[in-house]
Amino acid sequence: MELENSEQPVVMREDNKRRRRRMKPYCTASSLSSTELISIEFILPTSNMLIDIASNCTVEQMKGQVWMRAIERNQNSDFYHKFTPDQFVLQYQKKGQWYEIYDKHQVIQTLDCILYWKVLQKKVGKIHVVQKQKPTEEVQEFQKQLNYLIGYDVTDISNVHDDELEFARRRLVTPRTIEVSCRDPKLYSMHPWTTSKPLPEYLVSRITNNNIFINIHRGTTSQKVKVSIDDTPDLILQSFFTKMSNKKSLMNIPEEYSELDFVLRVSGRDEYIVGETPIKNFHWIRQCLKNGEEIHLVLDSPPDPKEDDVQKEEWPLVDDCTGVSGYHEQLTIDGKDHEKIFTISLWDCNRKFRVKIIGIDIPVLPRNTDLTVFIEANIQHGQQLLSQRRTTAKPFTEEVLWNVWLEFDVKIKDLPKGALLNLQIYCGKAPPSTTKANLQSHDPANSDIKSKTQLLYYVNILLIDHRSLLRTGDYVLHMWKITGKGEDQGSINADKLTSATNPDKENSMAISIVLDKYCHPIALPKHRIATDAQGDRARAEMPNQLRKQLEEIIGTDPLNPLTPEDKELLWHFRYESIKHPKAYPKLLSSVKWGQQEIVAETYQLLAKRDTWDTSALDVGLTMQLLDCNFSDENVRAMAVQKLEGLEDDAVLHYLLQLVQNKRIGHFLFWFLRSEIAQSMHYQQRFAVILEAYLRGCGKAMLQDFLKQVQVIELLHKVTMEIKLVSAEKYDVTPQVITQLKQKLEKLQDSKLPECFRVPYDPGLKAGALVIEKCKIMASKKKPLWLEFKCADPTSLSNETIGIIFKHGDDLRQDMLILQILRIMESIWEEESLDLCLLPYGCISTGNKIGMIEIVKDAMTIAKIQQSTVGNTGAFKDEILNQWLKEKCVIEEKFQAAVERFIYSCVGYCVATFVLGIGDRHNDNIMITESGNLFHIDFGHILGNYKSFLGFNKERVPFVLTPDFLFVMGTSGKKTSPQFQNFQDICVRAYLALRKHTSLLIILFSMMLMTGMPQLTSKEDIEYIRDALTVGKSDEDAKKYFLDQIEVCRDKGWTVQFNWFLHLVLGIKQGVEKHSA
Repeated sequence: MELENSEQPVVMREDNKRRRRRMKPYCTASSLSSTELISIEFILPTSNMLIDIASNCTVEQMKGQVWMRAIERNQNSDFYHKFTPDQFVLQYQKKGQWYEIYDKHQVIQTLDCILYWKVLQKKVGKIHVVQKQKPTEEVQEFQKQLNYLIGYDVTDISNVHDDELEFARRRLVTPRTIEVSCRDPKLYSMHPWTTSKPLPEYLVSRITNNNIFINIHRGTTSQKVKVSIDDTPDLILQSFFTKMSNKKSLMNIPEEYSELDFVLRVSGRDEYIVGETPIKNFHWIRQCLKNGEEIHLVLDSPPDPKEDDVQKEEWPLVDDCTGVSGYHEQLTIDGKDHEKIFTISLWDCNRKFRVKIIGIDIPVLPRNTDLTVFIEANIQHGQQLLSQRRTTAKPFTEEVLWNVWLEFDVKIKDLPKGALLNLQIYCGKAPPSTTKANLQSHDPANSDIKSKTQLLYYVNILLIDHRSLLRTGDYVLHMWKITGKGEDQGSINADKLTSATNPDKENSMAISIVLDKYCHPIALPKHRIATDAQGDRARAEMPNQLRKQLEEIIGTDPLNPLTPEDKELLWHFRYESIKHPKAYPKLLSSVKWGQQEIVAETYQLLAKRDTWDTSALDVGLTMQLLDCNFSDENVRAMAVQKLEGLEDDAVLHYLLQLVQNKRIGHFLFWFLRSEIAQSMHYQQRFAVILEAYLRGCGKAMLQDFLKQVQVIELLHKVTMEIKLVSAEKYDVTPQVITQLKQKLEKLQDSKLPECFRVPYDPGLKAGALVIEKCKIMASKKKPLWLEFKCADPTSLSNETIGIIFKHGDDLRQDMLILQILRIMESIWEEESLDLCLLPYGCISTGNKIGMIEIVKDAMTIAKIQQSTVGNTGAFKDEILNQWLKEKCVIEEKFQAAVERFIYSCVGYCVATFVLGIGDRHNDNIMITESGNLFHIDFGHILGNYKSFLGFNKERVPFVLTPDFLFVMGTSGKKTSPQFQNFQDICVRAYLALRKHTSLLIILFSMMLMTGMPQLTSKEDIEYIRDALTVGKSDEDAKKYFLDQIEVCRDKGWTVQFNWFLHLVLGIKQGVEKHSA
């Protein structure tokens, strides 16, 4: 293996002139010498040619050879002189589909077409040499539309080192094509929302003789029918038409029409009740049963599946073998003549990895000129540091040159796929002129020096690229700047793992590096899973004491750090550990990913993961393997494969962390689009995924997304204009409200779409604005209170759709808490508890832009208190009870409201306690007219509480004030049957959550790096462990929670006093109201 001379002369920059170094591509060997020869017939534009190709050369070399032969054969023609090989693509046919041989660096023997021809026993394969076509106007227009929807130009390759961006986009064509071809057009067009979870006991108890009533509407007429909860929609339609056979005209059904011409749809919603699923398993039916509401369905014509047609793919497919390297035996240099080598196995590279730091180049120097600077270079895999080196410190000038090699104590052969070269610039005060600070990594004083320095810039580069080739050559990497203290600080740990470079090339720090260049490409071989000869020896019988120790390690929660001894034990007894699914995250954290032999052994081990594959799906456990600690693609693929068992409704619960269903696709679109707008570090990656989805979702969905994006942009523009004309204070003048209404009228008359799906609830379609009801909320961020008509004419209610449109706040933390509340709700349902949570709609649609649902018939506790007796209402225990009686005049309704109040109070007391939701006051606790209590505005979580005048405002574990207790028929230390019931349900709900401690910890852990100001370190999540009394018995936990209730009863007056202050001093104005 030969190294090219990597020593480059140092080029100094001309005075006052900015320079950017360019990356020089390495060249591959072009001479071909055959080992095993493969006969291929090439179909060229002018003729056909049969050529024997060496099996171990690359696609690029094969193309070059074909071109040279074509020139020789067609000497009289200037066709092959006029064009270059790069202007042509290689294609072959497989099972009637055209595939492109896309990866020019791929070794011929690993191509899918070669394997395919072998299976067919073809002696000669055919490859078509086809001229590249310019994209048509239609294709360009479609790409433009996709870029608009994504909010990012995925065709922009100005910020990538190589063709990885297009490579990823091309690789996604094949799975997308397969998914679209397998899709049931009828079911996809109606996207039924179902579950297979058993009906909770509390719902079963509300159903008489297994039957329910449904109202079927058509036009202005309707029929009430009794159906079994086990009936399917198809069966219900069949029975309905049998019953109506002589009365079709009553419902305006043409005589020739049958049940096959209709489907059932929810009145007023774009939600279908169709298919072979029992009606009890439809989400909407369960919601109606839960809320005690009548079920109203519309007899409707099915939507046309053609509306979901997908735009024809502009690219030919690329096969699954694209970018795959060969096995070590195919690539190794051992026993081969030097001339017969075209690609080298990484595992043959026994020398240490090194990088040459040329220097750094900054447009604007920091103000403090008395600084020194040094580079820290790390090799890391996930968050596992494999090796570290540093340069010496030099004065911090506009351009600093080192021109020095840093050699790591990691051999090239041990570099794993996913290994990052992380480069960081630190600066510190210049030392006194008498001494020189040497910051080389082997300097023992190194850590002392680093502790006095500050990290300024960072950048990463993947050492093994997307084709499994070792990166080589010169690179200029534009670095990311460390943000100062502020709200963007929270995502720094995630941002530091990105392999993207800073797109702002003109204003960013640039670092110039050289990676060793070789005569041939260096490829990481595929791992071959062999028979495990030494497995039995490795599976020695475990002593009982060690077995107990291993079980204790496996049983600890995800926050529990593993000691080096724990990791040693897990790895030593890996064959025992792999029998326990719960051990997988811990076992795989113990792998030394910087040692090739151990990585190979890990893959060998994972080939025997029968216990994992056959175990019941544990979402929390599986999702652990998808966090930033696990970079290995095989580990992540194993987790994704397991998650394929998730039901659609369960996927929606976990979509914030992760995504054949329109509803799931809808939320995937908004979650990704929001991240693309807010995360510069990962926007390219998210954009490629979103483009792949949009190319397969169908024309109807694309049109829906276009309308939604247009609405968001128009409302954002109005919000910004309102902010400009309104003062920086909380109150809103009548003049500003008038201006808002004028702007909305203008919008409605010209640009606003006639209707659009509501981003937080795609089953709802909003129509025209009800301008007289729109207003600006009295808040610093000036949210718009907007009301729209329901666009569906089958809606039975005249109620408007209320949306708060907000700019200036990151709603992702609110989304996380509302998502966790939904998960808690599903946990309690398993225990047959309906705690009446009200996780209202809330979605981030861009950079600090979003929408929040206005909950109908609800009022804040503050407004109820104020509207009765003014500010002193905070001290009147009976006011809430009195308000409920006014709203529920009939005694039966009032008792039902009290019961709903008690159950919802339990839900929010337990949830807010476990999640450490703070800043609870009478302006962010609301109640509906049917007695449903709920909380809004989750700006302070995990015990990060607010203080006022230096005092902690949260003096109680959760909100259980004297006026709440009054509704439960008690006061002071007295008790009542309702209060006793409240305590019993609290204990049941609390103990139910304790069973899922790990899931809650994992969900928060996965959000650690998203930039949420309240969620930045593992210490924040420690709060959940403490709140759920990890390590205590259920009996102790029960006593602990009952004690918390007593603390609330004792200190309820302190909460009332805080609420009084909110009303009197107007402190509440500092709180952004998220709903009303």
